[in-house]
Amino acid sequence: MALDIHLTALDGAPLPSATVMLLRDAPAGLEVLMMRRHGDSAELGGVYVFPGGKLDPTDLGAAAQHLDREAEHLRAELAEPDTPVDTAVGLYLAALRETLEECGVLPGAQLDAAGLVAMRHRLAEGRSLMDALAAQGLRAPTASLVPWSRWITPRLASVTRKRFDTRFFVARAPADQDAQHDDHEATEAVWLTPHEALQRYWDGAIDLAPPQIMSLSQLARHTQVDGLLEAARQAGPALVQPEPHDHEGVRVICYPGDVRHSVREPVWDGPTRLLHRNGRFEPEGGLAALLP
Repeated sequence: MALDIHLTALDGAPLPSATVMLLRDAPAGLEVLMMRRHGDSAELGGVYVFPGGKLDPTDLGAAAQHLDREAEHLRAELAEPDTPVDTAVGLYLAALRETLEECGVLPGAQLDAAGLVAMRHRLAEGRSLMDALAAQGLRAPTASLVPWSRWITPRLASVTRKRFDTRFFVARAPADQDAQHDDHEATEAVWLTPHEALQRYWDGAIDLAPPQIMSLSQLARHTQVDGLLEAARQAGPALVQPEPHDHEGVRVICYPGDVRHSVREPVWDGPTRLLHRNGRFEPEGGLAALLP
């Protein structure tokens, strides 16, 4: 299924969102969890993504006793001095909540299957993550999340009908928690090495959106979770504001470091643009350009 591509002008501020790239070490190398969005989803139906979603009002207003770290530390870690502290904290909570809701995993928490089910049940009732954690005698395990990047949808969007301001986090998946799709927002949960995910995309077996393509390309440059997490801590989150345009009938999305992007300093190694051709987004140079 090809993505529906339109160069559409979008109004309004982008919606604060959070997503988590859950990682684990495996015999084949570092693997990341990917979820196939329900085919009827209004945004990116059928596309393989990382767990995540919009900031919810219940994610805001966390008291200090609900957190494992100070609120100001979380904002500093995001490297967003202009973001309100409550919003910064809420983004971490949204990342944890969405991951628990969508795949039944809570990074950084020691919970058995019954505890995870009980927490998901409370969330399904509309209770906050703080409430669900308190019922288990836990604080929000924000230390399990390391900021990776921040993607802001441009006003001229290509593959979504809404604007998002999404913070991408990386986290080690707990070894004793099994990821399972929720059969509501997602219909499949699969562990893949970044190389395998990109190869499947190239072979037409799965669909990916540009943020997932470029994120997988960066994950593919690491072989172990520890090394990746340490690299993320050292580098800090990259700010990515894609700039799309059409050139001779081809949609082109440029990223920092590209000659057509307003920011000339690259934020990652590898390609700085994707072209929509052959019914998908691909870099100049093909699949090899996405891999180390």
